[in-house]
Amino acid sequence: MTKHRLPWADGDYPLMLAPMQGVTNRIVRRYFIDTVRPDLVFTEFVRVSGVDPARIPRRDRAELAAVEGGVPLVVQLIGRGAKELTEAATMVVAAGVQHLNLNLGCPYGRTASGCTGGNTLRTPEVLPALLTALRAAIPGTFSIKIRSGYDNPRQIFGLLPLFESCGVDFLILHPRTVVQQYKGNADHAITAEVVRATSLPVIANGDIVSAAQGLRLRETANPAGLMLGRGAMADPLLFARLRGQAPAEPALAARRQELAKMLAALLPDYRTTFCGDMQVLGKLKGVLSCIEAEELNTMTKPLKRSPRLDTFLDILSKFQ
Repeated sequence: MTKHRLPWADGDYPLMLAPMQGVTNRIVRRYFIDTVRPDLVFTEFVRVSGVDPARIPRRDRAELAAVEGGVPLVVQLIGRGAKELTEAATMVVAAGVQHLNLNLGCPYGRTASGCTGGNTLRTPEVLPALLTALRAAIPGTFSIKIRSGYDNPRQIFGLLPLFESCGVDFLILHPRTVVQQYKGNADHAITAEVVRATSLPVIANGDIVSAAQGLRLRETANPAGLMLGRGAMADPLLFARLRGQAPAEPALAARRQELAKMLAALLPDYRTTFCGDMQVLGKLKGVLSCIEAEELNTMTKPLKRSPRLDTFLDILSKFQ
């Protein structure tokens, strides 16, 4: 099987910004690229239609690119059906995209109501044909973002030989089941087992919320890299902390200030991109919705409860 050049250099330990639907839009990605420069960034879902012959909605087609701000951009597809996904992948490649990812992990909404996202793991018999067809359509890297299983956290081990034989280039593993959603804790003992069980590079994802935790995970599980999602939203300097470029254990006041700085920086582009104060407010609250750090509650709770944008900004100003 042909080996494809990974979107990071040999010997590097990539830190990736996770795709978070409704949160990591182009404006948020740009902020992280400008401030801490992740090694890879991912689009939100590029949804593949089973009925529209164009396969990819117009708004999602605007996301298709090889790089963003000089950082490799990975386009994440979500959909059902080998034919539909392969046609979409062909279109994406024709638009110049070099790195594609298939979502086999999302537990929410429409992605869980059919054979798409994490729900695909309920019918793993569809995967051989699907992955073989996608691999043939993708000349660049082809990766999978996956949960450890649908309801069995050890399902992943039965899938590893398939991923290897189909030519998947790397895995991003969130070690929860689909039915768990985000309850409980990500079990990175499974991550360590998967790393030992496969020749594929494994990127660890899930509950990486501090530099100490990320560094400990690197030492104990030996993944090929880390993907940061909710932890990076709660601590926008987490990438820099993991690289030793910012204090590993910041004061709480400094964390609040960095979060306020990020939200304030998003505001101008949100105002020009979205329609009206209420939509802008909803998008800002979307960022806050994935922040669960209890130590930030005195800041995040009143912001989440703000009924108007001016109220939100007034509260935000107290933390800047």
